[in-house]
Amino acid sequence: MSKHTHAFQAEVKQILHLVTHSLYSNKEIFLRELVSNASDACDKLRFEALDKPELFEDQPNLEIRLIVDAEAKTITIRDNGVGMSAEEAAAHLGTIAKSGTREFMAALDGDKKKDANLIGQFGVGFYSGFIVADRITVESRRAGLPAGEGVRWSSEGTGEYDLETIDKPTRGTDVILHLREEEAEFLAAWKLRSIVSKYSDHISLPILMRKEEWDKDAGKYVAKDEWETVNKAAALWARPKSEVTDAEYQEFYKQLSYDAQPPLSYTHNRVEGRSEYTQLLYIPAKAPYDLWNRDKRGGVKLYVKRVFIMDDAEALMPVYLRFVKGVIDSADLPLNVSRELLQESRDVKAIREGSTKRVLSMLESLADSDSADDQAKYMSFWKEFGAVLKEGIGEDFQNQERLAKLFRFASTHADEGVSLADYVKRMKEGQETIYVITADSLTAAKSSPQLEIFRKKGLEVLLLTDRVDEWLLSHLHEFEGHALQSVAKGAFDLGKLQDEEEKKQAEATAEAFKPVLDRLKESLKDRAKDVRVTTRLVDSPACIVVDEGDMSAHLARMLKQAGQDAPAAKPILEVNPEHALVKRLDNDPRFDDLAQILFDQALLAEGGHLDNPAEYVQRVTKLLSA
Repeated sequence: MSKHTHAFQAEVKQILHLVTHSLYSNKEIFLRELVSNASDACDKLRFEALDKPELFEDQPNLEIRLIVDAEAKTITIRDNGVGMSAEEAAAHLGTIAKSGTREFMAALDGDKKKDANLIGQFGVGFYSGFIVADRITVESRRAGLPAGEGVRWSSEGTGEYDLETIDKPTRGTDVILHLREEEAEFLAAWKLRSIVSKYSDHISLPILMRKEEWDKDAGKYVAKDEWETVNKAAALWARPKSEVTDAEYQEFYKQLSYDAQPPLSYTHNRVEGRSEYTQLLYIPAKAPYDLWNRDKRGGVKLYVKRVFIMDDAEALMPVYLRFVKGVIDSADLPLNVSRELLQESRDVKAIREGSTKRVLSMLESLADSDSADDQAKYMSFWKEFGAVLKEGIGEDFQNQERLAKLFRFASTHADEGVSLADYVKRMKEGQETIYVITADSLTAAKSSPQLEIFRKKGLEVLLLTDRVDEWLLSHLHEFEGHALQSVAKGAFDLGKLQDEEEKKQAEATAEAFKPVLDRLKESLKDRAKDVRVTTRLVDSPACIVVDEGDMSAHLARMLKQAGQDAPAAKPILEVNPEHALVKRLDNDPRFDDLAQILFDQALLAEGGHLDNPAEYVQRVTKLLSA
């Protein structure tokens, strides 16, 4: 076909503008991104050639070449991978089909706009070439197509690109960067070698550059026709641990995750036995923006015998560990394994179980360490990922006990960092139960009237404020033989912690107060399931609780906020007969109004919402005006 000019997709125009005007804090990442794309193209060819070996044509050895032309001021990144047809070039280089474009552009607001590390995170790595180039030419031919069906794509990174058919004898892709005048430093071969060493040493394909020798007459290094490999050309995870430095592990993580920060922790192991595989797993320091998307695929790449198979192999890691990044290389799985086969494979199940245990061991080593630094690291992890880790309690029964030991909570004794083991150690003599309360926030939990008797007796209560905590309690029923009990559910009984005199006094008070209770039940019959005397309260007149088997008011509110129907179970009103407001009920002619106010106040104190706030205000106003 003759040359045709096309307009970029609108999102591409925006990204190109950002690339050329904002991403300049770390210009050298353009080479990292383009080498990574070249490596991916070779991996794709190797995968497709499993069924069609003829795609290798006469070039069975896959490689990447970097070619510098100082006179033309160009850098060429050449691969003999799968290549592109004309249609694929238009689709991949003129549009962005991947989701995340909007998030990419939003992430470049403020101080982050100079952070070039973001570009690879959202699938737009090719456009990083425009950080240093004012024009990019791509020449490519899809493996299996004839030489006459090559394609040339070119653009100056503005609003348009040209597309034309060319003759290309060899398969694969050449990305030719026409450098800006001010970017001449990248024409130095030593500069490119240092960038490759820094960012792409782990690429398992050889990255080749021409050897250079000093030309005395010219007074400079001159490229020879001889090529040499400038990277280690060995997958980092396949190298012995003793040969990999911490700096290399850190840099590999950044390439793997596009995270500018170093990981919190990592583990590198070769597992032998029924299944043989190598795992290199990282725990990030910070949560990604899409952490709460449970449908997002995981962060683990699958290789088989060092052949790349797939990104984000969610079958290799449970959903509640979706924040883990890394590589798993299996020696047993077939090279043509699919996502469907992964779900059914016994080998994959063994890898999943082994990798899960390895991640939990990493977390345990931090959580149980005597080192203050490790403890601080674990608390940092917990603040970022603790709520997600809690999901595992109902998904991973096999590791439920290990997970429970890793959980950390706030309590009436400490604002953070309380483990269940810590709580059990501090339990009062005669205490058999672990007391908990759920609330929308730490402030709401601390001010709940249900805690009054616990404060009076010095009993610790765990304060659960994550949205997942109600679900957690429906699966975590005990720890080390001690039942977990919500202080806002069921009849209140401190057991051995309440002496006989207190029990007798409570029974006597309830008997004497029975006529008032009967009137309250009648007055509130449409709103309360029951009204009863409480011993939970010390300073408050009343509180709202639910029956043991009923859904908590906190969970019902969350479901309603999420647009789901919650069972309309009526709560129970517990009243404190020693409170002045409750005492005046018996002889007050405004009994019904006072009863409604009492209920509404208890509902508000518990964090609930009134169905008719105006009616409540009117009652209070009338009471204050009397």
